[in-house]
Amino acid sequence: MSRLPQALASAEDPARFIGFMGLMRMELAGVDLYKVGPQLEARVRRNPADANALLDLATLIFLLMDPAHRDMAFSLQSRALALQQIYRLPATSPHPAMRLLAIYGPGDMTANTPLDCLLEGSDVETTLLYVTPGRPLPHELPEHDLVYVAMGESDRSLPLLGGLDSLARLSGKTIVNPPSRIALLGRDKVAARLDGVAGVRMPATLRALRRSLEEVAASRRAVASLLAGANFPLIIRPVGSHGGKDLERLEDAPSLARYLAAAPEAEFYISPFVDYRSRDALYRKVRVALIEGRSYACHLAISQNWMVHYANAGMFDSAEKRAEEERFFREFEQVFVRRHEAALRGINEALGLDYVGIDCGETPEGKLLVFEVDTAMIVHAVDPVEVFPYKPAQMRKVFDAFRTLLGHAAERVLPSA
Repeated sequence: MSRLPQALASAEDPARFIGFMGLMRMELAGVDLYKVGPQLEARVRRNPADANALLDLATLIFLLMDPAHRDMAFSLQSRALALQQIYRLPATSPHPAMRLLAIYGPGDMTANTPLDCLLEGSDVETTLLYVTPGRPLPHELPEHDLVYVAMGESDRSLPLLGGLDSLARLSGKTIVNPPSRIALLGRDKVAARLDGVAGVRMPATLRALRRSLEEVAASRRAVASLLAGANFPLIIRPVGSHGGKDLERLEDAPSLARYLAAAPEAEFYISPFVDYRSRDALYRKVRVALIEGRSYACHLAISQNWMVHYANAGMFDSAEKRAEEERFFREFEQVFVRRHEAALRGINEALGLDYVGIDCGETPEGKLLVFEVDTAMIVHAVDPVEVFPYKPAQMRKVFDAFRTLLGHAAERVLPSA
């Protein structure tokens, strides 16, 4: 219990920026995050310019996943970023081995690469530099050895990514995950880029306007008139949604009409549904991190539901599923990677990114079925060790590979100006 007062005290420290992973660790230590909120609010009352507290308070609200308060979280985040662009996550040592400058954009936990998860307990000091609409890069950057563009692809981030043209000139250092490549990770763009890659199946994806879908829902036009060769069942989600939010499988035009009646958005992604059930009638989703072109397993989720999320797949409740995941980790390179070697190599070549996450499954025919590709997928080591004793060693492989990537990138010789 001695960790609780210490963790709570960190929320009261006026100089402290806790960050996403710090708040997660508080929760794992037994701290009630609903008690941390009032402490952060008290800091803001004492000092309305306490940007660290404002940004942590916004992140805390996002973590609590209360839809009724998301607007409040975005408002608090906007206040923080108007006050201050720069936030620091220290290394474990007072003399860090590397100073990483991470370019962030506004948004919740799905908006940026979760660097504080990937670098937790490392010798890297991370400086988060937020760029926002109307507040681009400063003329002078903080001291750094390497730049990492952490923003994921979204409609909100695309103008910000496009505004980073001066980053290379201002920095003079290697840039990990160049913004121009991140900008190509829209679901429809990735599907087009991976079309024809050996061993890969990613269904064609269309960014569709509401009025076009309303015509399909009213049976005034066919699905194939929007997406060649497609028909029901379809997968649909609003543009910009992540984590399965408002993701549904539609069986026919009436189900599309019902979906649109409940969804206010103007644009949606649609793609054909691929039945990827295994022989035991269960669905399996794998999260893979591609780091310097090499594949690392992050999780295997097993569910009776086609829409697989680790948190609700029953992994916590099933020793049998956990045993399969442990075996999957142990055999990952010899079995999964070897089976999909050409596909994973082709994806890496098509994307040209130093680090990216892939959510995927396997088709009955043995192809790698790609659901999503994103640089901002959450990769962490916060699952309870008493339930998942095999996970720390696996995640250590991921984190060590990521740290090695940064070391390699820092040593790259830049072309002469």
